[in-house]
Amino acid sequence: MDETEPTTRRDPGTRRAALWATVIAVPVTLAVAGFTFAKLAPESPDAAPSASASPRAQSTAPVELPAPALAQRPGVVCRALISQLPDSVRDLRQRPVTAGPEQNAAYGDPALTVACGAAPPVRPCPSPTGGATLPAGCFPDTDEVFRVNGVCWHPVTGAGATVLTTVDREVPVQVRAPETYQPALQWVVQISDAIVSAVPSAKQAPSGCAG
Repeated sequence: MDETEPTTRRDPGTRRAALWATVIAVPVTLAVAGFTFAKLAPESPDAAPSASASPRAQSTAPVELPAPALAQRPGVVCRALISQLPDSVRDLRQRPVTAGPEQNAAYGDPALTVACGAAPPVRPCPSPTGGATLPAGCFPDTDEVFRVNGVCWHPVTGAGATVLTTVDREVPVQVRAPETYQPALQWVVQISDAIVSAVPSAKQAPSGCAG
């Protein structure tokens, strides 16, 4: 009994020492594991550089456009319109034109063009019978017209582009949108705002365009 008594007295100390060793070893092990994981894990999205949107590449060369002579009143209206047009239409920056900067504008590459006063007024007309053709300046009254920010447009899609012409303005405005920029109506939102500010409404407008 005497020989075992000292051993019995040492057991609590041994157990306490073992417990403290365990308490210390567990956090150290977790810390080492955490450090190793942090080194192996990829950087968080917040640490990665954010991608910046690149502007659309385009030519800065002048865009070739005709500039027919305008009567006094259309000339005044068109100069007012050109002065109201934005520097950019969406991500297309404005470019110089070869002629008529007081009535023409261009954006982007390929060029989206704006021509004021050059196109004849257009209006919806009943479809002729007997194979006859529509009179000049008419489009079939079954065609759709689209009101965008207070301006009514008649679109005609042809080879490589959609041409949109206003049908409710005193002086017609025509926008040619290359097929790259389809749907074409999305490009006349800012242009419509400028037209409302500068080009008076026509006395008569197709149904659905007035007001």
